[in-house]
Amino acid sequence: MFQRIVITILGIAIGLAGGYLIILLSTPKTSKKVQQSIFSPQKREVVGFLPFWLIDKADKDYSPFITTLSYFNLNVDGNGTIKRMDNQVEADPGWNALTSGKANDLLTKAKSAQEKLSLTMFASDIDIINSLLADPVTNAQNLITDVSPVMQKYGFTDLNMDIEQIPDASPEAQIKYSQFISNIKDGLNSRNLGSLTVDISPIAFVRNKNLIDPKLISPYVDYIVLMAYDFHNPGSLVTGPVSPVSGAGKVSEFDTETAIQKALEIFPASKIILGIPLYGYSWESIDNFPRAAIVPSTAIIISNRTVEDLIANCATCSAQYDTTDKESHLIYKNTDTGTFQQIFYPDQRATQDKVDLANNYNLGGVALWALGYEGNTILQPLSAYHR
Repeated sequence: MFQRIVITILGIAIGLAGGYLIILLSTPKTSKKVQQSIFSPQKREVVGFLPFWLIDKADKDYSPFITTLSYFNLNVDGNGTIKRMDNQVEADPGWNALTSGKANDLLTKAKSAQEKLSLTMFASDIDIINSLLADPVTNAQNLITDVSPVMQKYGFTDLNMDIEQIPDASPEAQIKYSQFISNIKDGLNSRNLGSLTVDISPIAFVRNKNLIDPKLISPYVDYIVLMAYDFHNPGSLVTGPVSPVSGAGKVSEFDTETAIQKALEIFPASKIILGIPLYGYSWESIDNFPRAAIVPSTAIIISNRTVEDLIANCATCSAQYDTTDKESHLIYKNTDTGTFQQIFYPDQRATQDKVDLANNYNLGGVALWALGYEGNTILQPLSAYHR
């Protein structure tokens, strides 16, 4: 089941990867960085996404680092209701992990630490998304009716909508999606359930064919999570950073700072939560230099925790930190295959650079994908960030 979910999510990332290559990168860096940074500091949010498949690995005391714990995920069915059964005999894994009590310990600890609880609703299947959009008003009402008792029972005070984006959506689909979001917001307000957060890929800010049109949904959301990762992914042709801070138009097709600047053209800084990864990717390549061509079908996701363990047990492994990407990479000979293994991954320095970036633009906070991927040090820069 885990593999199926990961493949589904990575499939969306692969579909989006091609879009990055057509982004217009000639826009000069604006002065917004300077303008935003002069404002007085606000309380920062740090959202920690907790995927149901990583609950057993989420073994840290997260209270020094996060302000919100977001349970990921309950699946949305085509009529807007929660998907409770995966088939006739098996419960949907996200629903089962929540209702069986598997997540109770982490949810209880979060509430004891006065952290906000968020519930992520997810859909990536195109048929399901099209069904949702066929009657966005009714299906939004169905969702609110179904999710309300769940939010009240577990103490969720934020609803996070992660509807993965159709890369070639029509203007009609974009309007219907905004109607869907608008009616969800109305439902949350009428029942006094809390805030609404929407997850958005950076590609949506530079390509107007994506399902989510940021301008259309901007009046209805309290926060967006700018998912600034997977710039390189299993669908890429060359190795590279999963979340480069800079380098767009020079060494990368797109970067995090450009994505922030584009988002600020539509949303106030206080509504933007910068998504940052706690994972990277490992590829095989024939050459031993960064951004080398990838041996097809060799990509695997690799957590910061796994890389820390690898380096600790490898006497000949030496990571390099790129000052443009502001991300580390590790390249070594794979003696089993005769190729080179290239790992690009975030570490403590990368987290600090992302925190600095969020501060420079006075953003509303950062979001971590995902709890359970972290090693011993990567979260440390967050301990003072939201204080």
